[in-house]
Amino acid sequence: MKILITGAAGQLGCALQSVLAEQDILAYDRNELDITQFAQVREAVTALRPDVVINAAAHTNVDAAETDQHAAYQLNAVAPRNLAIATSEHGIPLVQVSTDYVFDGLGAKPYHEFDATNPLSVYGKSKLAGEQAVAALNPRHYIARTAWLYHTAPAGGKNFPKTMLAQVLEHNRAEVRVVSDQYGSPTYAPHLAQAIAQLITTGAYGTYHLAGSGGTSWFSLTQKLYELSGLKTRVLPVATSEYPRPAVRPRFSVLTTIQEPQIVLPPWEDGLAEFIAALK
Repeated sequence: MKILITGAAGQLGCALQSVLAEQDILAYDRNELDITQFAQVREAVTALRPDVVINAAAHTNVDAAETDQHAAYQLNAVAPRNLAIATSEHGIPLVQVSTDYVFDGLGAKPYHEFDATNPLSVYGKSKLAGEQAVAALNPRHYIARTAWLYHTAPAGGKNFPKTMLAQVLEHNRAEVRVVSDQYGSPTYAPHLAQAIAQLITTGAYGTYHLAGSGGTSWFSLTQKLYELSGLKTRVLPVATSEYPRPAVRPRFSVLTTIQEPQIVLPPWEDGLAEFIAALK
C-alpha cells in the first residue's frame, strides 16, 4: 500500500512511519509540502497517487492559537480542506486526525463519537472546522479524534511527560505542582499509529475516537509517570484557576468509542509504561 503522510516530522508522523515501515511510505513535512497551499496539494496527490493519505499535521499550540487565529485555521482547517478536495478527485481515502478539544468538557462522562461538539478555544474550533471540511468534501474519510498525545521520538518535539521528567532530571525539582481538575485520555503515539494502521484497512469510513483507554488527570498522570520512572518527587495538586492560560481547556474530555468496527487502544497506563521503557 502506498501511503502519503503529512506532518511527518511530528510525534504522530514519526510513529506512523515506524508502524507502517513495511508499506510504501511517502512522508512529507511542511518544508517539503505546504498543505495550506491548494495548488501544491493537488499537484502532489495527482502525481503520487497514494492509496491513502494520513494528515498528521496540525497547529497544536493551543494558547498561541488564541492570538494567531489565522495560523491555526490555515493548518487545522484550510489544509484538511485542500487535502479533502485533492484526494476526493481521485477517490483516495483521507485520514484526518482531530482532538478531544472539539468538546466543551462540561459533562461528567466520556465522550463518544456521536456526542455533540462545542469547542471552547480557537484551537478546538479550528480542528472542528477541519473535520467538517473533510466530511463534506471527501466521502472516503476517516476522522480520528485523539487526546493528550506524547511520544519518545526526539523529532516529535515537546509533550507533557517529557516536560514533567525534565522538571526532575534536568531542573532537580524536589516537588512539582500539577493541575488536578482537568481529565482526559493520555495517548501514546505508537498506539495511535497502530490503531490508524488498522483503521485504514477497514473501509468503514466515519468518525472514530482513538485514544488511550480510560481517563485520568494531569496530576494523576504525573504521579504514575514518576512512579514508573522510580522518581520520588512530590506531586502537589492545584486547580486550573491557579494557572490561568489564554485558551480555555475542556475540564473533562475523556474519550470512549461506540463506533463500529471498534478499535480500542490499550489502557493509558500501558502506554505510559511503554513510553518509560522506550526512554530507558
